[in-house]
Amino acid sequence: MGTLFSTNLSLPLIQRGKVRDIYDIDDKRMLVVTTDRLSAFDVVFDDPIANKGIILTEMANFWFEKTKLIIPNHLILEPLDSVLNTKEAALIKGRGVIVKKLKPLAVEAIVRGYIIGSGWKDYQQTGKVCGIKLLTSLQLAEKLPKALYTPSTKANLCEHDANIDFDKTVEILGHNLAEQVKQASLKIYQFAADYALERSIIIADTKFEFGLDEHNQLTLMDEVLTPDSSRFWPKADYQVGVSPKSFDKQIVRDYLETLGWDKTPPAPTLPQSIIQQIADKYKEVQQRLMQD
Repeated sequence: MGTLFSTNLSLPLIQRGKVRDIYDIDDKRMLVVTTDRLSAFDVVFDDPIANKGIILTEMANFWFEKTKLIIPNHLILEPLDSVLNTKEAALIKGRGVIVKKLKPLAVEAIVRGYIIGSGWKDYQQTGKVCGIKLLTSLQLAEKLPKALYTPSTKANLCEHDANIDFDKTVEILGHNLAEQVKQASLKIYQFAADYALERSIIIADTKFEFGLDEHNQLTLMDEVLTPDSSRFWPKADYQVGVSPKSFDKQIVRDYLETLGWDKTPPAPTLPQSIIQQIADKYKEVQQRLMQD
């Protein structure tokens, strides 16, 4: 089981992101390769997580298929060797997908079903989450009365996203599109949360990214409902008032919080034990969510 930290394919490179390398195919298509790079607090680490890219790709494709009746997505079901030579196609097998070129929206669509993380910190200070007033008696990790749509800006590499309210998304996108993004996000989250709960997994929160196709149709893109973009908890261990065990990057976040690191590059080196824990957790949640 090896790792792939970065790629250097024969296609023109559009962008090397935190986790994904994106290549140009033509005016309608791109190639997206999910590597084993790890990012936390919007900083990329030098320590890859074995087969993380394959797991993320398989999970995202799984959810794209499950949610395609809710909203179209960017996947184009074409084989990699239609745009790459045999060696390159083999290198990124299981990691590379051919997708539609879209006009990306400058908003990350975050949905929170439970109060945790930055939402909990915000609530403790203000009684609100991203400007939304909540009950005064909520406890850590408690399920919210209803899922909240709490968007953020999309940051550049090594910059931090910033929470914004719905009115700001209206300024950025226009009212109709902002409302479409909100309703689609809540609908996808509720579908996925119900599906996951049947498999004893809680989806505490998640983020989606959207773009517009050539017909200005809202389209789901990037990744969806993976451990990189979502907070997954085992239902069996869930307890209100306690920070739950997690199947996502919380393992590394918790470790980093003990270091006094200022969350700016360069990233600290991760112990092998932390790297292995992340790899094991990603694999476990994949198996549990993708079971029949």
